[in-house]
Amino acid sequence: MNFIFVALGGALGAVARYAISLIPVKSEFPVLTLLTNIFGAILIGFIVGLNDKRGDVSPNSVLFWKTGVCGGFTTFSTFSLEAYKLFESKAYVLGGAYVALSVCCCLIGVFLGKRLSVIIG
Repeated sequence: MNFIFVALGGALGAVARYAISLIPVKSEFPVLTLLTNIFGAILIGFIVGLNDKRGDVSPNSVLFWKTGVCGGFTTFSTFSLEAYKLFESKAYVLGGAYVALSVCCCLIGVFLGKRLSVIIG
């Protein structure tokens, strides 16, 4: 049953992300992606904060919004939450390593994926 909540939320998040990408912007800077990531981070923070404060939020609702909608909208929100939790728990070295490794390794991953596509494609 959990998969259904994730799938429905993920579909909603993916459609919302696509809709935002259709907004006409005249800039070389990826402003829409930045705004999507910021909004996703705000949304996941709100969901977790509300659940922490109230404690009576349905686990299915949290799964739908946090994993489904936010995951379909932007995985950057999950990355941001995980990094925040590490810093919040005073695990500064782990948090810094997680941020640095995530950014660097993912940039390298994109580079390697593009190179691989040239070799195979």
